[in-house]
Amino acid sequence: MELQFLGTGAGVPAKHRNVSSIALKLLDERNAVWLFDCGEGTQLQILKSTIRPRKIEKIFITHLHGDHIFGLPGLLSSRSFQGGNEKLEIYGPVGIAEYVRTALKVSQTRLSYELKIIEVKEGIVFSDKQFTVSCKALDHGIASFGYRIVEADHEGELQVEKLTALNIPSGPLYGKLKRGESVELPDGRVINGKDFVGEKKLGRIVTILGDTRKTKNSVLLAENADILVHESTFNKEEEKMARAYYHSTSHHAAQVALEAQAEKLILTHISARYLTGDIIQLENEAKEIFPNTKIVKDMEIIEIPFKAE
Repeated sequence: MELQFLGTGAGVPAKHRNVSSIALKLLDERNAVWLFDCGEGTQLQILKSTIRPRKIEKIFITHLHGDHIFGLPGLLSSRSFQGGNEKLEIYGPVGIAEYVRTALKVSQTRLSYELKIIEVKEGIVFSDKQFTVSCKALDHGIASFGYRIVEADHEGELQVEKLTALNIPSGPLYGKLKRGESVELPDGRVINGKDFVGEKKLGRIVTILGDTRKTKNSVLLAENADILVHESTFNKEEEKMARAYYHSTSHHAAQVALEAQAEKLILTHISARYLTGDIIQLENEAKEIFPNTKIVKDMEIIEIPFKAE
């Protein structure tokens, strides 16, 4: 499981930061990619990556400001031209369906795949045996959501080497042992499966927030998260401006991570007015409160390991 940051800028594209888009790469888990937001130029950023548009299974939109959705019609269209026939689901606030359908209708775009659009409310928006995705409303002056992605726990692996060393033949017995059952072998030995199954791995938790002021829901969404992705549009000296524009400062993001007891804080949505020194300052400001903080740049990949690792 990895996060790749296709766009880390705020508001408008800049030379070194495109506008918002994040790819959650679940290639090992389900051979798929989930996008979170799709700002202008996202498909160009995808061309610089190893992501294949046909692998994009779901797109989660946090809110309907242009720097988070203007790349969506182009990506949907290109996915058809590039041989994408797999179903695609879009999740987002009320209005996302009208926006997408209107753009496709006016441009007379016909898709080669089934498109399903789900306008979300607070609560669970998607769940299967592998993942549960829930959302809560944030505080941005427009309907804006944060998403919490929870992976199901991984059962321990059957330790085949130990079984082989005891001359236990493979076959149906392995399935029973994997389930932790006790089995009797033809030679009379009784083997307890629990002795041959490794430790369970806790599922990972990823929280990706839309633009927002500091709010209680941000903390709830980020509780015990392995990764919290939070905007950092303003520095700590600009708290009044952040509040006026419904955004967060570096300190606000760090406070959320601390209160939620998250493992790692990733800062994104960086204003183009910040130069290299300013960006280092933003990161250091957050580290004053939450040391395990990193500001990401475009195309950067963050691996999300299991806690046991």
